[in-house]
Amino acid sequence: MSHVGVPRGTVRKRRSLALLTVGVLTIPVLAGCSSGDEETARGVPQDIAPAARETVADGSTVNWAVDAPPATFNAFQADADSATTRITGALLPTLFPMDRTGQPKLNPDYLESAKIIEREPKQVVLYKLNQQAVWSDGREIGAPDFVAQWRALRGKDSAFWTARNAGYERIEKIERGADDLQVRVTFSKPYADWRALFSPLYPKEITGSPDAFNDGARTTLKNTAGPFVLRSVSKSKGTVTLARNPRWWGDRAKLDTLVFRAVAAKDRTQALADGTVDVADVDAATADRITLARRDRGNNGQPLNHGPGSEITPAQALRSWAQAHGSDEDAAEIAQAAREKNRKAVVAYAAEQKALRDFAVRKSLEPAYTQLALNGESGPLADDRVRRAVARALDREELARTVLGPLGLPAKPLGSHLALAGQPGYKDGSGALGEQNTKEAQALLADAGWTRGGAAEPPKDTKAGSEAEKKDGKDGKDAEADAEKKTTDDAEADKDSTDKADKDSTDKADKGSADNEAAAEREKADRASADRDSEDSAASRDEGLYIVGDDNKPGAPAPATVGSASAVHVLAPARTAAVQGTALLRQAGLLGEDGAVAATDKQPGGAAGAYAPVGTAAPAPAAAKGQLGKDGKTLTLRFVLPSGPGSQSLRSVGDKIAVMLEKIGIGTEITKVPDESYFKDHIASGAYDLALYSWPATAYPATDGRPIYAKPEPATDGSLLVEQNYTRVGTDHIDQLFDKAAAELDEKAARELMKQADARIWAAAGSIPLFQRPQLVAVDKKLANVGAFGFAAPRYQDIGFKNRQAAGSPADRKK
Repeated sequence: MSHVGVPRGTVRKRRSLALLTVGVLTIPVLAGCSSGDEETARGVPQDIAPAARETVADGSTVNWAVDAPPATFNAFQADADSATTRITGALLPTLFPMDRTGQPKLNPDYLESAKIIEREPKQVVLYKLNQQAVWSDGREIGAPDFVAQWRALRGKDSAFWTARNAGYERIEKIERGADDLQVRVTFSKPYADWRALFSPLYPKEITGSPDAFNDGARTTLKNTAGPFVLRSVSKSKGTVTLARNPRWWGDRAKLDTLVFRAVAAKDRTQALADGTVDVADVDAATADRITLARRDRGNNGQPLNHGPGSEITPAQALRSWAQAHGSDEDAAEIAQAAREKNRKAVVAYAAEQKALRDFAVRKSLEPAYTQLALNGESGPLADDRVRRAVARALDREELARTVLGPLGLPAKPLGSHLALAGQPGYKDGSGALGEQNTKEAQALLADAGWTRGGAAEPPKDTKAGSEAEKKDGKDGKDAEADAEKKTTDDAEADKDSTDKADKDSTDKADKGSADNEAAAEREKADRASADRDSEDSAASRDEGLYIVGDDNKPGAPAPATVGSASAVHVLAPARTAAVQGTALLRQAGLLGEDGAVAATDKQPGGAAGAYAPVGTAAPAPAAAKGQLGKDGKTLTLRFVLPSGPGSQSLRSVGDKIAVMLEKIGIGTEITKVPDESYFKDHIASGAYDLALYSWPATAYPATDGRPIYAKPEPATDGSLLVEQNYTRVGTDHIDQLFDKAAAELDEKAARELMKQADARIWAAAGSIPLFQRPQLVAVDKKLANVGAFGFAAPRYQDIGFKNRQAAGSPADRKK
C-alpha cells in the first residue's frame, strides 16, 4: 500500500501480506541485459484452449482446485488469499480487469465508459454504468455502492478492518451524476491509478457498516453481481459452490455450477486421476506424469520406463523371483510380500496414468516474478558495494535456464522490478547495475575492504561494513558529507552505466556468428564445470552437523538482529500482493486474532529451532578456499531457504547461487527452515542476508510498487517501519519518483518516471529480479477457455466443455 499523501512515520491501522510462494520458487542468474525496449519485450501468451462460445456446450459442473478454502470473501481484509481472489472474480464486479498484456481494460459488462473529465482545479472521474447491471437481489448498481466502499476504505474510520486504502484516501467526494447510472468521483490530489479503485466492487449492504464488512462478508456473500452466485460453502468438504446467476445480463454462463475445491499440492495428482478436480495448478512432477501418460497411449496404456518397478534390472527381478520361490521360508515370505507390494503399486500407478491421459498441461508464465533479496539492514550487505558485487557475480541466464528451460518456456531473466515482459512500460533497467562480471565484482569487494588475507587480520577499531561509517579518522559529519557526495555521484553513475550498457548491448548484437558459436561452446564447458563445482561445494557444505539450540558453539556466527530495534512493524500491502501469501502468515502466527500483524521480537541469542531444523547440515568452516575477509572475519552470508517438499527447485537454485558467490570469495551459510517459519522468523523479521521470494505483477506500479521499495524509517518506539520492503534498502529519491508517478495523469510520463525508479532500484542492489515464474495448469482436455491465463483475468462465463457428449460424461463430471 502506498504512503502517498501520508506523513512519514504515520502508522495507519493496516495489515501486511507478502506473496511468498515457497514451494514453486525458482530462479535465473544476473545477466545484465540493458537494451530491451517496450516494443521488443514480448510476453509469453496465455494457454487456455480458446474456443468460440457457440462451440462450448451448456450445462455440467467443473471442479477447480484451490490451495485452501478462502479465509474470507472480503478481498480488502488482511487474510484475503488467492482463493478469495479467484472466487470473487466470478461473483463481483471488476471494473478494469487485466487483459492478456497486463493492461487494465474497461469491462463493458459493468461500464459504458469511465474517464477523467476534469483535471483542474481537481481531478474528476466520471463512471457511466451499464444500465442493465444489477445486484443479485435486483437492485441496480449505482453511486450508493461507490460511496459506501469509499467510506469503508478511506482509512478515517478504524472500525473497518481494512488491509489497504491506497487511492481511496485521495478521494474528496463521490456524487450522483446526471442520472442514477452516472457516478462522479472527485479527488483531493491527482491519482494516476484511479482505475485500480472499486475492484472488486461490493454492494452497500456489505461495505455500509463495520459489522457487515468485518464479519458478515467473511463467510458468505448474500448479494453479488457476476455471472455466478454463491450457492453454498462446506467447511467439512473444503468446497465453495457457485451456480449460474439467473439475473446476469451479460453472456450467459456456460456451466451450471462451478466448484472450488481445496486440494493440497501433494494430493493433486491423485485428485486429477480420480476425477475429483478438472482444473488444478500443478508442479513440474505432476506435469511430467501427464505428459508421460499421453505419450504411453500407444503402449496399451502401460507406463513405459517410468513408475514403480521401472528401476528394477532383469538381474534384480530374477533374484527377487528366486528368493520368493526358494527353500528359505522366511526369506521367501519377505520376498513375496515385497513383490506383492510392488505389484499393487504398479497397478495403482498404471491406473492413475490411464486416467491422467484425459488431461492436458497448459503452460505460460505466471504474473509474478522471483527475486533474490539482499538484506541491507546490517552486516556486510549494509555496504552497497558488497550488494553490487553479489549481484554482478550472478549468472541470471543460467538460473533462468535451470527453471524454465526444461518446461519449454523462454528462459530469459527479468529486467524490471515494476513490469513484466509484455506489459506496457517494460524496459530492461538492469544496466543501471551492470552486467555479470566476476572481475568487477571482485574489485567492488576489494574496494569495500574484503581481501584474501583479511580473515587473518586482527580486528581494527573501526566498524566493518557500510561505506558511510567512520574511516581514516573522519568524524561523523565528514562521513555524512562523503555519503551525500557519493549519492550524487551514484546518480550520475546510474545514467552513465545505463548509457554504457545500451551501447554494449548494441555492440554485442553486431558480433559474427562464429563468435556466437565459440561463445556457446565456452558456455557449455563453463556450465559443466559449474555443475561439478556445485557438487563439490554441496558436499563440502554437508560436512559436519550442528544441533540448533546448542548455543555458543565455538566459531558459530550469532544470528543477526535488525538494527537496535526490538521489533519490526510491517505495514500496508501492495494492492495485488495481498492475495496469495496469507495462509503462510496465518500458519506462521504473524497475524493476530483480529488480523493485525504481530510485532516480531528479536532474540539476539537465537531461539532453538529458529534458524534450522534439528540436524540440519552446517556449512563447512570458512577455510582456505580463497574466501575473503576483513578485520579477522570471513565474508559469509546467511542464505535462508525453505525446507518443504515442494521447494526442491528453489533449493537447487540457491545452491547454484552459492557456487557463483564462492567464485568471488563470498561464503554462504545455507540454512533450510520449515516453510511455516520462513516468512515470520526470517523474511519479515530480517533474520537473513540472502533469501528468495516472489512478488505478483501489477498494472499499477506507482501504487503497488511503492511499499515494496519504500525507504524504511524508524518509528517513535524504536521499531523499524518497513512496509513491504523486506530488504530494508531504499532511498528518498526512489520514494519521490513513486510519488510523482502516482500523481502524474499523463500515462507516458508516468511510465518514464517508473523506469527511472526501476533503474534506481537496480542500482541500490537490494532486490535482484531473476525470472517470471512458470505457470503449469492441468486441465481436462475437453474443457475450453480455461488453463494458464498469464496476465489475464478469467472470463468465467465462457468456460465449459467443447461438446455435449463430453459435458454429460459421468466418468468425468462429478457434482
